[in-house]
Amino acid sequence: MQFKRIKRAVHGVLLLDKPYGFSSNQALQKVKWLYQAEKAGHTGTLDPLATGVLPICFGEATKFAQYLTDENKTYIADIRFGISTTTGDIEGEVIQQVDCHVSLADIEQVLPQFMGEISQVPPMYSALKVNGKPLYAYARDGVELMRAARQVTIHALRVLECADNHAKIEVCCSKGTYIRTLAEDIGNALQAGAHLTALRRTATATYQIAKAISIDALASMTDAQRDALLLPVDTAIAALPKILLPEDAAYYFKQGNPVWMSGAIPHSELRIYSEAGLFLGVGLQQRDGRIAPKRVVNL
Repeated sequence: MQFKRIKRAVHGVLLLDKPYGFSSNQALQKVKWLYQAEKAGHTGTLDPLATGVLPICFGEATKFAQYLTDENKTYIADIRFGISTTTGDIEGEVIQQVDCHVSLADIEQVLPQFMGEISQVPPMYSALKVNGKPLYAYARDGVELMRAARQVTIHALRVLECADNHAKIEVCCSKGTYIRTLAEDIGNALQAGAHLTALRRTATATYQIAKAISIDALASMTDAQRDALLLPVDTAIAALPKILLPEDAAYYFKQGNPVWMSGAIPHSELRIYSEAGLFLGVGLQQRDGRIAPKRVVNL
């Protein structure tokens, strides 16, 4: 007789170091199973090829997962110059090889053109959907679709290592940036072509890889040890301004009612707490000065 696992009400954010070969959803489902959690979601897809920081939101933290999806990310990308592939990474078939010698000086000369707001065409081998079907499914069927260019922002870009037509580059970028496409575009700017051989996300917003934990390590822990790793729900929105409400106003805010508060930032989203320090949720400052609840937590 097979017994059904009893699910728990778990709340908080886990910093997972996603392993190579796992899709983000596979990693999420494994972690959710380990925690026996009722509700969980991840915060921004990483390709199976990629490793690194994948924040997992549990319970009430899932209400704020989109904030983390929209935050800046930092990656370390390993790039091989002189070889282009169908997918833009090491898993694709080679479509072009160029005899070249790409130096550190060569790369640093073209990097400035990829700084700031740039235009990117999403790769065919991506999860972006067209008519409800991911682009990679069309690509596997041999169909190539026209894709509109999208604006993304590269906040920082520097070469960490360079030797033998290989480079390791650190990229801090906005959401929606395709690092494979960036690697290909840098290769094309050098008239050499390029593809990604490895990708590691080292940061999402304020969450750093040094604090992330592997699935294998999680699997070896007790429930209490795993629970101790969870970060507070409000860390998911640490970038928002913080407001303390008097206890009477906090009560009405928790009931879903707008409350009066002077000195808040007009028309902005705010992290709301009671004077006792209890996290209440996210509020939106209205024109009349009241703060209207946008997401209220039940902890």
